Amino acid sequence: MSVIRSTVLGCGSYLPERVLTNAELATMVDTSDEWIVQRTGICQRHIAAEGEVTSDLAVAAAKAALENAGIDAQDIDTIILATATPDNTFPSAAVTVQEKLGITHGAAFDVHAVCSGFVYAMTTADAYLKTGLSKRCLVIGAETFSRILDWEDRTTCVLFGDGAGAVVLEAQEGEGTLADRGILTAHLRSDGRHKDKLYVDGGPSSTKTVGFLRMEGKEVFKHAVGMITDVIVDAYAATGITSDDLDWFVPHQANKRIIDASAKKLGIAPEKVVTTVQLHGNTSAGSIPLALDTAVRDGRIKKGDLVMLEAMGGGFTWGSVLLRW
Repeated sequence: MSVIRSTVLGCGSYLPERVLTNAELATMVDTSDEWIVQRTGICQRHIAAEGEVTSDLAVAAAKAALENAGIDAQDIDTIILATATPDNTFPSAAVTVQEKLGITHGAAFDVHAVCSGFVYAMTTADAYLKTGLSKRCLVIGAETFSRILDWEDRTTCVLFGDGAGAVVLEAQEGEGTLADRGILTAHLRSDGRHKDKLYVDGGPSSTKTVGFLRMEGKEVFKHAVGMITDVIVDAYAATGITSDDLDWFVPHQANKRIIDASAKKLGIAPEKVVTTVQLHGNTSAGSIPLALDTAVRDGRIKKGDLVMLEAMGGGFTWGSVLLRW
């Protein structure tokens, strides 16, 4: 039986030029390279330049993805941008990306699920493509978290960085088997009871300010591994695959300890785990597409590989996407 699959045509990414190392951070706040690496695995992160906004990062990543896919921007009919740090309260950063790419047709909108944003955006694009609402989607994760950090709070400012990644998805006909290229299954969850564990203490309707990121680190860690494995087990149940069948596990790059614990609990071999948190820090919605593009460019992820994406973020939100590259 033929089915429509959302197939990846290409991917791309962008990182701001400025690199902020742990050693430099140690001159700004009471911390050390040893402390940061031991608890997070992070060695450095990229910081957007003055005047460089989220849509700028998104456009650069989008152009790289379009080039990698071998298609023109005019071939895109839907842009879905995952971000928690848009240029403005409104309009969406996605319409700015649309304008900067010279696209005047179709639809563009933001998805706000924080660190789970890219998984949410991929799942939304999959629904658009499978139902015929779209033929080609540009899915982007882009963040400038440096703008919402309290640089005097060593428990949060050491964790995050700026960056963007993008993929081009196209509706293609598949045979309805696990051998099909494209998204095979996707699973999303949220639980608002945990919203005070990871949040920004501002907003237009509450404080009329942007606010700063606040986090109960131990609480987030406590819930993360269970939530991550929950949606991956759901993907296994929906498809009949196991951890042994995966070629690559591309998790949200929040913390090396969370990544390692999740892979161990799921029985995913360490050599199958794509890890970039040491170089990028936590780039929220940008982290999965950044890691994807890194692994594609260095030759690890190849056409036909079975890839599991997963993320957990503020809300709490979490989700997984299983796809054949």
